[in-house]
Amino acid sequence: MNILFLTIGRMESIEVHSLYPDLLRQFREQRHDVYIVSPYERRIGGKTSCNIENGVHMLRVKTGNITKCNIIEKGLSTLRIESQFVQAIKKYFSSIKFDLILYSTPPITFANVVQYVKKRDGATSYLLLKDIFPQNAVDLGMMQMTGIKGLIYKYFRMKEKKLYSLSDRIGCMSLANVEYVLNHNPEISKDRVEVCPNSIDPVDMTLSEEEKKEMRIKYDIPLDKKVFVYGGNLGKPQDVPFIVACLKACAKLENAYFVIAGSGTDRHFLEEYMKEENPSHVKLFGQLPKSEYDKMIACCDVGLIFLDHRFTIPNFPSRLLSYMQVDLPILACTDPNSDVGKIITQGGFGWWCESNDVSTFCRQVEVVINDIDDMFAKGKTYLNKYYTVEQAYHIITDGLHHDIHRREKHYD
Repeated sequence: MNILFLTIGRMESIEVHSLYPDLLRQFREQRHDVYIVSPYERRIGGKTSCNIENGVHMLRVKTGNITKCNIIEKGLSTLRIESQFVQAIKKYFSSIKFDLILYSTPPITFANVVQYVKKRDGATSYLLLKDIFPQNAVDLGMMQMTGIKGLIYKYFRMKEKKLYSLSDRIGCMSLANVEYVLNHNPEISKDRVEVCPNSIDPVDMTLSEEEKKEMRIKYDIPLDKKVFVYGGNLGKPQDVPFIVACLKACAKLENAYFVIAGSGTDRHFLEEYMKEENPSHVKLFGQLPKSEYDKMIACCDVGLIFLDHRFTIPNFPSRLLSYMQVDLPILACTDPNSDVGKIITQGGFGWWCESNDVSTFCRQVEVVINDIDDMFAKGKTYLNKYYTVEQAYHIITDGLHHDIHRREKHYD
């Protein structure tokens, strides 16, 4: 099959160990022809180009700036990316007949690209639903549903529904996501929506006890404390002011130490806290090379997940897989609509509490400190059972074959 993958993220190489490159390598290894279209932002420089790299066709399209820019520039660039992608596909892939289109949210503005390729080639379309927008923006107070500002919401909601209608199948990160999509979009038939979770090609990144000790000494992380680590985005969805409040409240816990590593729009709240109070139980990392970052995570004891309590959509953070890969148990502090906490606790590899009360988080940290030595971490086993790209590949292709068979039967 000829596979077309659309992404708003910059795709450096298919060999990078990350969600989408891992999945696309699986398609390549199953002898499919993979074509990737990704943006080449103006701030990076360079022109639109198409090359064969590591056995896949890589089309990088010159676009406006989407990352590391103000919200107005990002919005305008995101809106223009549809026409830019269509023109690039017409120019470079005019002779290719695609069988399957894969694309993810964010963004929701790929509808016209998907529509063009479906109409031209009769391709099947598969949406990897990683983000429910614009509702997530409404939840965080960044967008309104009514009044003049509500017009923006209505526009993006229209784009969201169009993308759903063009998608032959919608793969959701968890069962809660499936239920949310169906409950809020009753026009979508149930047989088009399924669980296709975040997935990776697992790599053994665990460290020996001696290696853990060496890493802690290298980064001045205490050897005699239980180390809780958060690695990832530090933006609105994580409610960074709440994280800061939790860190302040946990200062009294003698055996707990916290490591935070990440970047984002709200990282400054943590930087201000570190500068003003210089806490002895918290370490804030700057940017680390990925290889060093992975080792730093692996030398800790517990992975942390934070989600803003205002969310009504069931987020499922991909950083969960990073923790599971190094066999860290996980403490998730989230809104009650996400089912990530339910999966962690039922899977036996972590704990959960709601992200609406600082004292509740502190009590849960104490529980973890007391229970962790008796807990057999099952994260890596659970990862290999449910979250590998091999399983995601079969979910996608099995559904594709089912749809083709159903259409053939319909026309007999």
